[in-house]
Amino acid sequence: MSIAEKWLANRYNRPGFEMFNYNIYAVCGDGCLMEGIASEAASLAGHLGLDNLCWIYDNNHITIEGHTRLTFTEDVAARFLAYGWNVLRVGDANDIERIEHAFDIFRKTQDRPTFIVLDSHIGYGSPHKQDTAAAHGEPLGEEEIRLAKQFYGWPEDATFLVPDGVYDHFAAGVGARGAEARRQWTELFAAYRSQVPRLRNRD
Repeated sequence: MSIAEKWLANRYNRPGFEMFNYNIYAVCGDGCLMEGIASEAASLAGHLGLDNLCWIYDNNHITIEGHTRLTFTEDVAARFLAYGWNVLRVGDANDIERIEHAFDIFRKTQDRPTFIVLDSHIGYGSPHKQDTAAAHGEPLGEEEIRLAKQFYGWPEDATFLVPDGVYDHFAAGVGARGAEARRQWTELFAAYRSQVPRLRNRD
């Protein structure tokens, strides 16, 4: 997807018409980074300098079999540095401000992809299953769910609860921003079609 965006931008963008300028975000976990194909993709992305690509590594040290130390002890951050990536770390997955800061650095980084190591706790808030393989591979169970809701200050007996105002909050936030972004791009494309007709229908 990152290569495709670069190809589209190179082929169709023109001065005043930046038709393709989006970024690619992917969330990956410990199991993902154990796979050989992940190494191959990361190596190629670093080689090509895909600065439109950001991987967020959910670093919780747990797989379905147990703690990652059973089979996976490499320094992942060092590996991605060797691939030529910009490597950042957020030590607390609940620190939204630091996460936003990392994304801001990603958007300003040129000529290399970004890898964000996000230290987290699987099953966060579950008093008996947090940081265990049980939180990965099996349901928490009704009592543990009740205790986790207690931890979050959520109504303990509520199921599938969507509080009042969530829909309106979403619509006023990402919904409105998305609609405006789409409107701007559609207007830009209409102008592009009229001013760059030779390219508008090129295969």
